[in-house]
Amino acid sequence: SSGINAEYGEVQLVQTMIDGVNKLYEEDLAFQKKYFEFPEIKSTHSLVAKHVTKERYEKLARHTTATSGFTLYKAIACAVEFDNQHCGIYAGDWDSYKDFADVFDPIIQEYHGIKADARHTSDMDSTKLVGNVNPDAPVKSTRIRVGRSINGYGLSPGITKEQRLAVEQLFASASKKF
Repeated sequence: SSGINAEYGEVQLVQTMIDGVNKLYEEDLAFQKKYFEFPEIKSTHSLVAKHVTKERYEKLARHTTATSGFTLYKAIACAVEFDNQHCGIYAGDWDSYKDFADVFDPIIQEYHGIKADARHTSDMDSTKLVGNVNPDAPVKSTRIRVGRSINGYGLSPGITKEQRLAVEQLFASASKKF
């Protein structure tokens, strides 16, 4: 018998339990409404607004990715929360592209102007480059950004704290070899 039993009668304890269960149920319904029902997309001119239909959303809303537990709601959160997004979607991990392909594929295709059957061919042979930028061109600087991920870890929007710590250890270990 715990000390709480001495202070409260059985009816009060059962009532507290009932109230607690009902509160959790209300919170769960609010959670489901926010994350599982088709959201209002504030970026009305975004690619998300164009390609995330009610049917597509409802089909995918309850799915979470295996790598980082990412959801479609998390992927489109910026288009839902802000009214100034052009694309409005971010992948949380590699699984996002596969698991939410019904949404990602048409957005990627439209954004990049590619067809559904387009395939990337990697060519890193710099000897094929001819010439250089004309030195008279009014260019102060340029950059080419190449982002890579680590297999089995979430991308920036979806990486978990545990995965971040594991990546930190991975890089710490790798940098000792330099």
